[in-house]
Amino acid sequence: MNFHGTEVRQRALTLLRGGSKNADVARQLNIPLGTISYWKHMDRAKRGECPGRSQPPCPRCDGELHPSSYAYLLGLYLGDGHIIQNRSMRTPSLSVTCDEAYPGLMDECERAMRSVFPGNSVCRVRRKGCREVKLYSRHLWCLFPQHGPGRKHERAIVLAAWQQDIVDAHPWEFVRGLVHSDGCRITNWTTRVVGGERKRYEYPRYFFTNRSDDIRRLYTDTLDKLGLEWTQCTRHGNPFNISVARKASVALMDAHVGPKH
Repeated sequence: MNFHGTEVRQRALTLLRGGSKNADVARQLNIPLGTISYWKHMDRAKRGECPGRSQPPCPRCDGELHPSSYAYLLGLYLGDGHIIQNRSMRTPSLSVTCDEAYPGLMDECERAMRSVFPGNSVCRVRRKGCREVKLYSRHLWCLFPQHGPGRKHERAIVLAAWQQDIVDAHPWEFVRGLVHSDGCRITNWTTRVVGGERKRYEYPRYFFTNRSDDIRRLYTDTLDKLGLEWTQCTRHGNPFNISVARKASVALMDAHVGPKH
């Protein structure tokens, strides 16, 4: 194995920084091309010029966070989102699971991700009956401090003060994200006897279902601030459902949230 001194290496780097091609420097100095390529790579890495190594700035700490898009994405994350980082991954990933039946929801989720993380790529991963809208970023811990080991309903979910400020400023976006992830708009029906004749009546209703007491509380607290009426429904002994059925409240939900599509 041939070892090359610091002087030779510095001469090669000077030529490379001047614009000379790797092969030309290798021939001129009689050094293997692989060695020249490695020297160039290490030199660029030290100077922060190595392709693929630079990271986009943090949208919250270093940039300007898009608040309304973040409020919507936060709602999606608390519902059907999760963050993963294992030993084989240098960068954590954020995934929001979207049913194949709602392509419009996938589009909205992707737009929100691109608005919040303008320097990152967003992809869609096909799963059985659904797709994961996904991105990788080293700043996910900063934007989603609710992440932690275990399932969301098994740990405390509390918004940081800066997150609560965004939710207070954009409550409808937050509610829309929660409903688009773990909610639905359905049509209920009932019968009444009018003039001796039984008639069927239909009415729209919004449901939000989540096993986390904290996440349901975040939802209902926001509904309260918006002046919407809601009730908690217990089904099969589980108090996991929040219903909005009053006509005026449903009209507001229709105007600002709407059904998934």
